[in-house]
Amino acid sequence: MTTDARADAPARTAGRRPLLRLLGPAFVAAIAYVDPGNVAANLTAGAGYGYLLLWVLVVANAMAVLVQYLSAKLAVITDRTLPEVLRDRLGQKSRLAFWAQAELVAVATDLAEVIGGAVALHLLFHIPLLLGGVIVGVVSVAVLALQHRNGVRRFEAVIMGLLLVIVIGFVSGNFYSPPDAGEAVKGLVPRFAGSETVLIAASMLGATVMPHAVYLHSAMARDHHGTVAPEQRRRVLGATRIDVVAALVVAGLVNISMLLLAASALRGVPGTETLEGAHAAVATHLGTGAALFFAIGLLASGLASTSVGAYAGAVIMQGLLRIEVPLLVRRVVTLIPALVCLGIGVDPTRALVVSQVVLSFGIPFALIPLVRLTSSRELMGEHANRRGTQVAATVAVVAVVVLNVALLWLTFTG
Repeated sequence: MTTDARADAPARTAGRRPLLRLLGPAFVAAIAYVDPGNVAANLTAGAGYGYLLLWVLVVANAMAVLVQYLSAKLAVITDRTLPEVLRDRLGQKSRLAFWAQAELVAVATDLAEVIGGAVALHLLFHIPLLLGGVIVGVVSVAVLALQHRNGVRRFEAVIMGLLLVIVIGFVSGNFYSPPDAGEAVKGLVPRFAGSETVLIAASMLGATVMPHAVYLHSAMARDHHGTVAPEQRRRVLGATRIDVVAALVVAGLVNISMLLLAASALRGVPGTETLEGAHAAVATHLGTGAALFFAIGLLASGLASTSVGAYAGAVIMQGLLRIEVPLLVRRVVTLIPALVCLGIGVDPTRALVVSQVVLSFGIPFALIPLVRLTSSRELMGEHANRRGTQVAATVAVVAVVVLNVALLWLTFTG
């Protein structure tokens, strides 16, 4: 699969397009922020600890706005993806090592997304999980074929349509069970309540600030805008800021809605630590209508995010190794771990939460190079990060690293 769809984005014309034509890449990247891993992590947090970890979502979403903008900015200014820029600056061994961890992140991402879609098919149509996983994989190939054959804009349109379904599916639950505003405000105060909440927070962070979305967004921006003339860069970057903020506000709304729903309607309800149990609890306490919206939202999330995840994996491999793997081959290879988990009966929700923890460890490998590269005046010229942006990005990276170190310490020391 080729990830370079610049044929439908002619060189040096992006800055002259109407504003709405400049939007779109961030909404594709935002799918990574509302995937089934988010559902599992947010429901686990809300059902188990109420509003306690709401602040994690707010902080993570603010970080996501910053890093996704930097990723897109790198592509607009350099006309290259983040993996391509890294390839030119890393030695062979370093490049292979970096690719290995990035691919591990991509596999963990696909694990969450395929499992989530399979669970949704089971909830809606009672399809066995293993067969559901195969169906999700097949549908994702069809979605990706749109990008391969018809260009990036058709792919963007389909993904944005699925995003709308996700929003309706998960936000609607809060109309059935409105959250406690006072308790929600208290949940904005940063704090933990034991090592288990640190694990869940790391899972939520890994589900919200997604490494593969950082790599992908640079490719989406490059493919969408084409080569941007120097005199048009400020306008395109301005549109990119609007694109990122709008997309991440939508994604943040969905994530917060998940946690609020679990905190208000599922707190202390037995079985809500699993997706199936949460669906059953929603049906029991809020009605079959709310449960149907929940399952449809989960299915749309799985289908959209696994397509985007596979696209990101191709961006990583092509950018770092200059290797293009046929779409079907890559889809089959990355599908295998998820199908194995489904086949041997691994608890789907637990697998989702653990996969998000794996993702959280991949975040520094994406963020640290991104911050350094976008701060380089040699590479970015006048568009290099200003001091305030550099400080904010550095603080975000340090916060991620500290949280992961704390997670390791608490996990191994009990």
